[in-house]
Amino acid sequence: MKYYLRMSSIFCIVMLVALFAFYSTSKKYKYEKRDITYYNDLVFTIEEEYAKGVSEESLEEKYDCEIVISKEIHNPELANIYGNNSFVLDFAPNGEYIGKIAWADSFELFHNTKRAMFNAALILWVIIFIAGFCVFVTFYFSFIKPVENIKHFSEQISKGNLDDPIPMSRNALFSTFMEGFDLMRLRLKEARQKEIDSEKARKELVTQLSHDIKTPISIIRANCELLELKIKRREDYVNQEAGGLRSKDEEIEEYEDILEKIGVISKKAQTVTDIVNNVIHATLEELESIDVNVDTETLEDIDHYLRNIKDSGNVTVKNEPPKYLVYMDKLRLEQVIDNIIGNSLKYAGTDIEVNYSEINDAFMADGSKGTLVKITIRDFGPGVEEEDMTLLSEKYYRGKNAKESDGYGLGLYLVKWYMDKMGGALDYYNDGGFVVELTLKKV
Repeated sequence: MKYYLRMSSIFCIVMLVALFAFYSTSKKYKYEKRDITYYNDLVFTIEEEYAKGVSEESLEEKYDCEIVISKEIHNPELANIYGNNSFVLDFAPNGEYIGKIAWADSFELFHNTKRAMFNAALILWVIIFIAGFCVFVTFYFSFIKPVENIKHFSEQISKGNLDDPIPMSRNALFSTFMEGFDLMRLRLKEARQKEIDSEKARKELVTQLSHDIKTPISIIRANCELLELKIKRREDYVNQEAGGLRSKDEEIEEYEDILEKIGVISKKAQTVTDIVNNVIHATLEELESIDVNVDTETLEDIDHYLRNIKDSGNVTVKNEPPKYLVYMDKLRLEQVIDNIIGNSLKYAGTDIEVNYSEINDAFMADGSKGTLVKITIRDFGPGVEEEDMTLLSEKYYRGKNAKESDGYGLGLYLVKWYMDKMGGALDYYNDGGFVVELTLKKV
């Protein structure tokens, strides 16, 4: 309200000054009557000089008048003089009337009045211009400049610059507003610093935990290697000395089974080590993703891996894989298979079947045709509800049947991400259970 009163007061002052200027100008110009005596004396003087032989042109120039020598009433020159509202008297040198003498004083009065009005308008324009400029300057520094400061400040905040304080305005209307903005800047700066500190602490924690995880895994691998060495020695001994209550073949079979278990443990320990290394690398390099190193590989190692995870559940591989090379990252594909089979065991709890197949003359992303290898993993549980199906591979999404199970909703998201990075594809659907299809490109 204070600023509205100030602007209103300035406006009223400007209008009063303009009114006063008009009044003063108009007061200086008063209506003046013609001085008949003056003109009569002037006519008498002109008549005397004319009688003495002074020419008509000289008299007109000397006394600023117009002399018409004519006794006719309808003379065109007289008509023009009367039409211009000139002051006309009889011209009679030596008492003999010979024409008219006229002064165009109304033109002079008109031009004087016109000049006076122009001067008054010019004065008024100058007053309004100065007053308007003052109003504009006041308005600019009171309203526009603070708004520009706020705009610049907002742009700096959007760019992440939270160090520069906003310039305070002397305008009470904006000072409170700007103080609030500056307080917001300080709060954002504090929040950002807390976020940086928290992220730093998180990375340090992840790095520390990753390092701590690697230590027991190293011990596991070392013990596996020691057990493997001892079992091989024992197997060699049994091969040489068949004795005791058990047959040689039974002991050898048992040792071979133990060796197989140790091999699985060692391989899983190596897998966890590789994953932990990825976590450390991603944390230290501030990466949001883990590298996927695609190479040309056969499916034999993956098939062997599938056939040796039967201890996690009843996993049956129905056929042999194709013998040619495919594009894949073996470590990531093992992680993909672990995720899928782990989900099936967690949510379905049934037997799992794995099947290999080929798709010939399939259209590739570049429009060419090629061969694809498909690994189909099937369980025989209740499947996934249709309303969850489209969102199942989204980050952090968990279906309705997952509420009572531990997890973060990252399993199928990571599966899809890994398969995309390998140039493959992921598909899943319900068909007497939950079915997942992994597609890889043939070299």
